[in-house]
Amino acid sequence: MIVIVAPGQGSQTPGFLEPWLDLEGAREQLGAISDAVGIDLVAHGTTSDADTIRDTKVAQPLIVAAGLLTLSSLFADGRREKVGGVAGHSVGEVTAAAAAGILSDTDAVAFVRERGRAMADAAALEPTGMSAVLGGDEAALLERLAELDLFPANFNGGGQLVVAGALPALAELAESPVAGTRVIPLQVAGAFHTRYMQPAVAHLTEFAATLESHDPTLPIWTNRDGSRVTSGSEFVNLLVGQVSSPVRWDRTMEAFAAAGVTGIIELAPAGALVGLAKRGLKGVPTVAVKTPDDLQAAFEMIDGNS
Repeated sequence: MIVIVAPGQGSQTPGFLEPWLDLEGAREQLGAISDAVGIDLVAHGTTSDADTIRDTKVAQPLIVAAGLLTLSSLFADGRREKVGGVAGHSVGEVTAAAAAGILSDTDAVAFVRERGRAMADAAALEPTGMSAVLGGDEAALLERLAELDLFPANFNGGGQLVVAGALPALAELAESPVAGTRVIPLQVAGAFHTRYMQPAVAHLTEFAATLESHDPTLPIWTNRDGSRVTSGSEFVNLLVGQVSSPVRWDRTMEAFAAAGVTGIIELAPAGALVGLAKRGLKGVPTVAVKTPDDLQAAFEMIDGNS
């Protein structure tokens, strides 16, 4: 069973969409998405610098747009029917919702536009941030987070936990890390997937009510707890709540293993989730579709498992 996974915020790099625009119809597709969100994603995906595309309002639509471009190529020639399921990490769940047929591409783009704006606005209310913590004992780390009033935001598996909260508390964690851990500050605008994002939840709850959802036509797993979701409306509700609750990618990978995954293909901008799979799903073949040159390996993986 081949599973398609969609990465989250932080996976973008300057110019990463440049090679994709040489594909037939890709520039027009990205232009249409740009018009829909009111953001020039062609420029942001090709010429904008790292600071510009780090802005939450830009990064999130850019990442989802990249995933939709990749899916257009990946699912051509009937390959969608050969895929065993989809999942996304954080904002990648919006891409996954489109891949599974829960949201139209237009509604997925509209949702991520509102998501990026709402999360950026929530992040501006207090100076907060996120750090990746590598290694160490998870129970000891969670105890330390409680002492510092920090929150576990992403349980990524493979010995990686992303934590979030007030900047002074994150600095204290970095200065006095839990034994056996390494703390790496992340370049994000705020404490995503924590209580600090509650204002964004309120906005997205209202916006989601305007969207038309459909039950998935591909298996899809949720970040909430790794379970498979069969109701489109339930998945949209989970997308809303996800912005202020932890991402359980560790449990999502456990669900892949239980379902009998035989290969992982990560959509552009790829790399992060394949890296986690190599540690959390050891022995499972992976393909990171970073550029169109990687599509052939993905085609061969899908066709070889049909």
